Amino acid sequence: MITGYPRADGRKGIRNVILVAYLVECAHHVAREIVWPYRDQEVQLIGFPGCFPNAYAAKMMQRLTTHPNVGGVLLLSLGCEGFDKYSLRKAIKESGRPVETLVIQASGGTRKTMEAGRAWVERTRKLLDEQERVPMDLDELVVGTICGGSDGTNGLTANPAIGRAFDLMTERDVACIFEETGELIGCEQHMATRAATPDLAREIVASVAKAAKYYAVLGHGSFAPGNADGGLTTLEEKSMGAYAKSGASDIVGLIKPGDIPPSGGLYLLDVVPDGDVRFGFPNISDNAEIAELIACGSHIILFATGRGSVVGSAISPVIKVCANPVTYRKLEEDMDVDAGAILEGRRTLDQVGQEIFDLTQTVASGTATKSEALGHAEFILTYKSFEPIGPSCLPRAS
Repeated sequence: MITGYPRADGRKGIRNVILVAYLVECAHHVAREIVWPYRDQEVQLIGFPGCFPNAYAAKMMQRLTTHPNVGGVLLLSLGCEGFDKYSLRKAIKESGRPVETLVIQASGGTRKTMEAGRAWVERTRKLLDEQERVPMDLDELVVGTICGGSDGTNGLTANPAIGRAFDLMTERDVACIFEETGELIGCEQHMATRAATPDLAREIVASVAKAAKYYAVLGHGSFAPGNADGGLTTLEEKSMGAYAKSGASDIVGLIKPGDIPPSGGLYLLDVVPDGDVRFGFPNISDNAEIAELIACGSHIILFATGRGSVVGSAISPVIKVCANPVTYRKLEEDMDVDAGAILEGRRTLDQVGQEIFDLTQTVASGTATKSEALGHAEFILTYKSFEPIGPSCLPRAS
């Protein structure tokens, strides 16, 4: 049995974070200064840097600020940006969370806004600290997965081990989300054979075709110099490794950033924007993808890395699964699971998959991951554009 904090919408959170969210880059410094004294007290910083409105960013911010791991939100506005702070505040308030909006231009500037913000954080932190954890069923969890800093070992150890863990979770009706379509080029027909319905299979194939076209226009694929340095030779090779994270369960839905799975099972997250190429690279870093997984409700992120990514995230804890035994020994303080043991014959895929499954439950009940203990709370949000998904993407919800 795991435990969590009950929310008004019926979901439960495994953390009780206060978010300080800036609504334009001009408010970033003030928001960061408000957070700094409380950075070890589950007070975290997120925000949208753009001055101009964007429907994707608005949906992302709403989903993030009303995520079950969030207990309260302080919004920081400069005052003249295009972000709709009134709608966001209304959504947070209606979710039952304490919320406050500070407008720097109306509050007297930097210092006065910082003082008001810190006073609100202190009051709200005391209020949230009085809440007690309650029992939480495993099927109330949403778990996302990503790989980053990949090398030639990812597809042999960490990624398939996460796939085994996902199979254990979906058997227990946990909602599991894997991504990204830009790193699954060449695997679309394999995924189609696992789709719950023929219509969903067609949606999956179309989403990967969209990603391939997007990258062709950019003249850029999801393949970094570090991947090549780590022994990967082609995007197809990287794709096969990324695909291994999905395990062997049926795929029951295709979602886009901010869509929350309606039930347990395995979901593919399409992170490549719809329409013409307007906003550049689909995700400029791993943390952009992590934010999208969290916006889909992920309580925990399973992060496979062979080269050794050390990032964590705001809002949801990140479990680092290290694919390469040499990397693990160098960066043991940052890594939660030594999947490289598979290469050295010390453990099997099933054993590491079980370890990831067990650790997910331990973290869900409050144990800090390595990245949490080290204070990692990275976050990034940029401009994108998406069309709503259709009913064929979520056959279980029809």
